[in-house]
Amino acid sequence: MHALNTNALPTFVRNPVFMKIVTIIGARPQFIKAAVVSRALRKDGNFQEVLVHTGQHYDANMSDVFFKELEITEPKYNLGIHAVSNSEMTARMMQSLHGVLKSEMPDMVLVYGDTNSTLAGAMVAKQNHFKLAHVEAGLRSFNMLMAEELNRVIADRLSDVLFCPTQTAVDNLKREGFENYLSEMVLCGDVMYDATLFYRDKAEKQSEIISKLKLEDYILVTMHRPENVDHAESLAAIVDALNELNKKIRVVLPLHPRTKKQLAEWNLKFSFETISPVGYLDMIKLLNHCKLVMTDSGGLQKEAFFFRKHCIILRNETEWTELVQHGLNVLTGADKNKILEAFEIMMIKNSDFDLHFYGNGDAGKIIADSLRNSI
Repeated sequence: MHALNTNALPTFVRNPVFMKIVTIIGARPQFIKAAVVSRALRKDGNFQEVLVHTGQHYDANMSDVFFKELEITEPKYNLGIHAVSNSEMTARMMQSLHGVLKSEMPDMVLVYGDTNSTLAGAMVAKQNHFKLAHVEAGLRSFNMLMAEELNRVIADRLSDVLFCPTQTAVDNLKREGFENYLSEMVLCGDVMYDATLFYRDKAEKQSEIISKLKLEDYILVTMHRPENVDHAESLAAIVDALNELNKKIRVVLPLHPRTKKQLAEWNLKFSFETISPVGYLDMIKLLNHCKLVMTDSGGLQKEAFFFRKHCIILRNETEWTELVQHGLNVLTGADKNKILEAFEIMMIKNSDFDLHFYGNGDAGKIIADSLRNSI
């Protein structure tokens, strides 16, 4: 790990009281992560945070409800960029963010995860010579056909400070030669674990989704990734598997808008009633009470572990390799027979969830401390 090179940074007058952070987010997992770090920054008292919402997730169920539930400060900027191709979205975000950063002149730009918002924020920050920090650095699926992999790899390479959630993430960066770059790797733990600990009790008290849906035994399912829902054969295989599983146990599926659109396009139908996308508190209430999780989400497969649930991953690779290696999660891809086989195994499997891959629930504080010392 190396000290940061401050000689090449832009020269401007810094606020004598606060260190200004511009936080760029756009998708609902990023809202949750930012809520954790923003709370730590406010508690620290040495930061002025400017929140920028790119608009990548923009409707009430995908965005607004998260800001309300997580008690996140309203963004100073909402760029309203969505519903276009990845390339056009990233380009439009970059154009808008250029003006934002030039106006705000931050000490540090903070990006999260692996979305188009992450890539756009990272590119504009470094093109304009601002320091950059990446939360959730070092994750790798090793599948460069995934837009998320491309985004995270580039964001990592451009970052001055790399906040790694796991030792595996640190090791990935070391193998890629990051010890030779002018960047600092920080093993901070996972901010999503912080969020789980902070919001779990609140969800139990406030969410009424279990009683509203009259749920008893059920499995929780989500799917939205292009490799699953943008290909008729893959989507049909998953639909067939879920329809068969619903004969054995109730399937609860908050239906992503992208998946809903593709189901209609190919005239694929579930034999059970899906539900609309849910807010964060409803989701963790569903996680806490389900029997099993099935998802192609990057974050949900890890959150399942936080709630001591096994997870079937509807992908061929995962960034959270430690969960698969310890038999807590299993990869099936969009293979009907593998999904059904994994269901039978994971429903009755007993596993040790008393493992500490993701820190101690203080990732937000570690990030705030490191940012203060890095500027």
